[in-house]
Amino acid sequence: MPRTQISNETSTWLLQAKEILDEARRLKPGPERKELRQTAKVLREIAKLEAASGSAPERDRWPRT
Repeated sequence: MPRTQISNETSTWLLQAKEILDEARRLKPGPERKELRQTAKVLREIAKLEAASGSAPERDRWPRT
């Protein structure tokens, strides 16, 4: 399955998802682990939507004058 490259810079959402998944892997199977995995899934979806819209937080800033 090919992976979609979002950008050269790793999204903050993806980094958070990775950290949450790492934490979930340390837990025994159960509701808490499942909740963390679902949270990571949502964060990955947000990262995809952000990449598709092309609106990274850095681009949305107003220039200082």
